Amino acid sequence: MSRNLRTLLLVLPMLLCAAGPATSAEKNAWVAKHLNELVEFYRELHQAPELSFQEKQTSERLAAELRKVGAKVTTGVGGYGVVAILENGPGPKLMIRTDMDALPVVENTQLVYSSKVKVKDDTGAEVGVMHACGHDIHMTCLVGVAQFLAENKNLWSGTVMFICQPAEERGSGAKKMLDAGCFDKFFKPDVSLALHVDGTLATGSVGSRAGYILANVDSVDITVRGRGGHGAYPHTTIDPIVEAAHLVLELQTIVSREIKPTEPAVITVGSIHGGSKHNIIGDTCHLQITVRSFDDSVRKHLLAAIERKAKAVAKSFDAPEPTIVVSEGTPATFNDEKLSARVEETLKKTLGADKIVPSEKSMGGEDYSEYGLVGVPICMFRLGSVDAKRLEGYKRVGQDPPSLHSALYYPDAEPSIETGVTAMSAAALDLLPPAKKK
Repeated sequence: MSRNLRTLLLVLPMLLCAAGPATSAEKNAWVAKHLNELVEFYRELHQAPELSFQEKQTSERLAAELRKVGAKVTTGVGGYGVVAILENGPGPKLMIRTDMDALPVVENTQLVYSSKVKVKDDTGAEVGVMHACGHDIHMTCLVGVAQFLAENKNLWSGTVMFICQPAEERGSGAKKMLDAGCFDKFFKPDVSLALHVDGTLATGSVGSRAGYILANVDSVDITVRGRGGHGAYPHTTIDPIVEAAHLVLELQTIVSREIKPTEPAVITVGSIHGGSKHNIIGDTCHLQITVRSFDDSVRKHLLAAIERKAKAVAKSFDAPEPTIVVSEGTPATFNDEKLSARVEETLKKTLGADKIVPSEKSMGGEDYSEYGLVGVPICMFRLGSVDAKRLEGYKRVGQDPPSLHSALYYPDAEPSIETGVTAMSAAALDLLPPAKKK
């Protein structure tokens, strides 16, 4: 652990609140007790990843840790979702959220604690499982913040709701928890915080941005239909593969010729499958498409244009109308501007202004946005997760660092957790008023 960050974490209560700070000995004891345990907790999570909608053991582990700090814990909210309430007198209601699920990726990091887990996915195929998106870091930071707040109740007043959410990678876990009455059964928070690892940002640094930070995400499945037959007699068929090839090219003109150049938009055909043998023309060809945008009107235009193009191509081939299914939609994530400005200022004071990096908008998606859509001001900041020397090494050899979702991505755990807990604790204490002296 770096000396500067250790000092910051030790003096954090005194920097942010003068209401009955703990003694230096007590703070030293807290750091000594928790950081190594948190790193070990992270490694255990990393070695036991679970796919979306399968987070049973992960949710049980988090629920147990949150019960230890005195939170009132409810499990099984919208699947394997966990809601933990930590009360400390009157005051604002703050929500801190983590995601729990991992990805169907075979880990190739060569870490001694790398994941060796293999399970059956929804199709019955055996897949490797890996925390390739840093959710294990997110969970560890949430547990660390919960421990810190529980052991320093003299520094704050109010109620903290810890949300441990399933199925973020499928873009539906947040909505399932909300549909299950998460805010109705407990309460609707006044504000919410979250963090997300960044594979391009050095440890010790935090990325900050107000407004849109992540995109609308839609998945579109199109089954192009033709009329099969012998490959030697194409005139007797309607070739769905040629039809699909025309559609792929037509789709490229939507963003380039129908969307205003200053409006970000992406249409990517990620998968195309058709046919079974060299000399057979099949009946169908299946395309899988991801669609990204920020503005809702652009989102609607993209989806309508994809449908229009697919039907027009089919008509031009005198083919049956295609089947078009839109699924796994996730709305764009919008950081509340007032809340984000406040959090950024707190992080500058805590970590140093030079450690706060302006973040760019990303065409990636996050269903953390769902909590904002029901009227809760939200703020997600980016957590640097790769040591600066390692980033410099990639740069020297002309390589980009492994991206999130890569089998090669891994965070430098100790400094990532250290900064994450420090930053989130500081932001939480700033949003919660000091406890009244008795």
